Amino acid sequence: MHLSSRCGTRTQNGMPCQSPAVANGRCRMHGGKSSGVPIGNDNARKHGLWTVDAVAERQELVALLRSMRGFPKR
Repeated sequence: MHLSSRCGTRTQNGMPCQSPAVANGRCRMHGGKSSGVPIGNDNARKHGLWTVDAVAERQELVALLRSMRGFPKR
């Protein structure tokens, strides 16, 4: 591994990066912008807490609780 080519990108302190390069000639940190998650990727959704349905359900519950504040207690 010590014989592999190096990234060479200038770091914040002005020195060249000494991390080993991958196929594109840059290291894993300087390899370029990520393409992001593909549309429709099921692996990106883990719990569904922020799905449209879950958010709408929570908003309805909050609205119901707020409307109940005006009712007299027995």
